[in-house]
Amino acid sequence: MAGLLSSVRKRLSSDALRTGRNGGQTDPVVAELRAALAPDRVRYDGAERTVLSHDASIYAGGVAGPVCFPLTTTEVQAIMVIAERHTRNVVPRGAGTGLAGGAIPLGAPIVVSVTRMNEIEQVDTANRFAWVGPGVVNLDLTRHLTPLGFHFAPDPSSQQVCTIGGNVANNSGGPHCLAYGVTNAHVLAVEVVLPNGDIVMLGGLEDEPAGYDLRGTFVGSEGTLGIATRVAVRLTPNPPAVTTLLLSFETIRDAANTVSDIIAAGMVPAALEVMDQRITVAVENYVHAGYPTDAGAVLLAEVDGLAESIEIDAHHIAALGHKNNALHIRVAADEAERAALWKGRKTAFGAIAQIAPDYYLHDTVVPRGALADVLDKIYEIADRHDLLVMNVFHAGDGNLHPLLVFDAREPGVVDRVHQAGAEIVRASLDAGGVLSGEHGIGVEKQAYMDEFFTAEDLAHQNRLRQAFDPGCRTNPGKVIPSGHSCADIQALRSVPRDVWA
Repeated sequence: MAGLLSSVRKRLSSDALRTGRNGGQTDPVVAELRAALAPDRVRYDGAERTVLSHDASIYAGGVAGPVCFPLTTTEVQAIMVIAERHTRNVVPRGAGTGLAGGAIPLGAPIVVSVTRMNEIEQVDTANRFAWVGPGVVNLDLTRHLTPLGFHFAPDPSSQQVCTIGGNVANNSGGPHCLAYGVTNAHVLAVEVVLPNGDIVMLGGLEDEPAGYDLRGTFVGSEGTLGIATRVAVRLTPNPPAVTTLLLSFETIRDAANTVSDIIAAGMVPAALEVMDQRITVAVENYVHAGYPTDAGAVLLAEVDGLAESIEIDAHHIAALGHKNNALHIRVAADEAERAALWKGRKTAFGAIAQIAPDYYLHDTVVPRGALADVLDKIYEIADRHDLLVMNVFHAGDGNLHPLLVFDAREPGVVDRVHQAGAEIVRASLDAGGVLSGEHGIGVEKQAYMDEFFTAEDLAHQNRLRQAFDPGCRTNPGKVIPSGHSCADIQALRSVPRDVWA
């Protein structure tokens, strides 16, 4: 079944690339979309479709059909009604920063980019919520809220460019989600346009909305259940005081053990981030934040809250660092130094461009007690496949992010990267881990779903999906393996070839 789905994808992608060069003038769907939105917000030119055929992952093979830029819920509804009438597939898209191939359009579907739905509609500080469009950039929301005494807690590394809609789709995390929780904990309600064009409100502003938690079902569904058009987010008060520590160690095992000891001591810091020596050197060369380049690993630990309590916590973290052979412990002296340290962590993935042009970033989660052993296995896997690996990860919750750094122009290297990636996933599962902490399943982890879930689990997931989308036309070919979701194959096959002519 997996081979059949792969061949369908290849045929559709190949056909779409060879055709579709007349601006969609003969495609009735394009004409209807332009009438429903505006001609300049339904694009069918090669450049726009090429850009939106990719995301930030290493996965190729996506081909976009008509690209729509709606401004309102009503326009999204019109797109979905047109798509259903013509049995066309739809892929929602935010900023395209996803790393698991979740936003890649398969089989030339209608691509719905929500980036222009970027209004912060309402901020209610008394009740601590805000209504925002799905195209609002994560960091822009926090910058808007900060002078009011609040922020949006989830802070992915792509915070400067990723959108709230994308955060909702992937249930995104970030360094500070150790204490505050991932996106699901910060979304109160979502207005959604279903695949048939119905507009529904999932969740609500009440403390305990009635009925099933369909809001929680939608968050993390990776665009397979519908398109979010408005999101009510929870506002988190800015902490009264913050202390950031940088601890350096001779080995990454000492850093990992320190993290385990911190949590075992009953502390839940705002963040616990570890970087190995390779990535630390790259980061320091890039941002010059004062990271030690001679240490085997560094631990960035942050505590927030009342000044008296965080002073105690910082002292305990330092003591546990010394217990685990910390070479040096530094406390950020002011906000500027703290911001520089976090700039280094948040730009770590970009920093590796000075080493090689390409990278494959994985995202698995393992028990904290298994961190050191799994990291040893990751280094061994990379060495065996003659690859350079760098480790930077959310150590507090065991969310690993090994970076396989390479040059795709080197013959055979991409195959080795994928082989090593598969072994890393299985090493994490063998240690009692899970497939993803925040990047989602997309196409990247789809093949491993039946190694983690039973056939019955996957059948129930597919039934849930089909309750929202009976035809599996919304972001088809993602998440659920093809052997458990034959409707995806039918959906990919159903797109008529002449729509690309």
